[in-house]
Amino acid sequence: MPAETVLLLPGTASDEVFVRSVFTEPLSQVGAVLNAPRVRTLGERLTALENAPAGHPIVAGGVSLGAHVAARWAVANPDRCAGLILALPAWSGAPDEAPAALAAKASAEIVRTQGLTTALAGTTGWLHDELNRAWRGYGDQLVPHLEEAAESLAPTLEELRSLDVPTGIVGCTDDPVHPIAVARAWAEAIPRAVLVTTTLNAYPHALGRAVQAWQRAR
Repeated sequence: MPAETVLLLPGTASDEVFVRSVFTEPLSQVGAVLNAPRVRTLGERLTALENAPAGHPIVAGGVSLGAHVAARWAVANPDRCAGLILALPAWSGAPDEAPAALAAKASAEIVRTQGLTTALAGTTGWLHDELNRAWRGYGDQLVPHLEEAAESLAPTLEELRSLDVPTGIVGCTDDPVHPIAVARAWAEAIPRAVLVTTTLNAYPHALGRAVQAWQRAR
């Protein structure tokens, strides 16, 4: 029997390198193979899902914005989705004043007016390394992407209630940008969801715990 392929999308201004670093090993441990496409815009994220092989339902998901796109796609394509692996959902429905949306808008403004180096100056450690690589990889697309992400829709809780697939969700109990209340609300809304939690100290690889949650949901 061929290995199951899981298509996972990166978060806002993140990339496939980060997705692979977090999810390749957890997926291999359960006999699944990661498909982490190179995407830069919202449209490219959705296209990656639309272009997935249509012969059988797929397992989809992602981090933050990637989780939003995957869940919205699953709502619109229930016959094509076999499961979801979702890390750090940032809001439900419209972004309004969600911390992640505000952070994306602020980052876009700083990059536009003061440059990328200034925008990265306040970051340290693994986060600095990840953003330095990923943001530079977006090039001229970075600011437009940050702005479109900040205005993008996530699925509503009512839409999430329609998802009848095994779903693993990981939320962070002390991440102010991705409030744990959002992850809990998603887990309560999706009928077959299992939520696991982590902390900022365990980032980034603990996000892979969403794979184990997906397995439990199955």
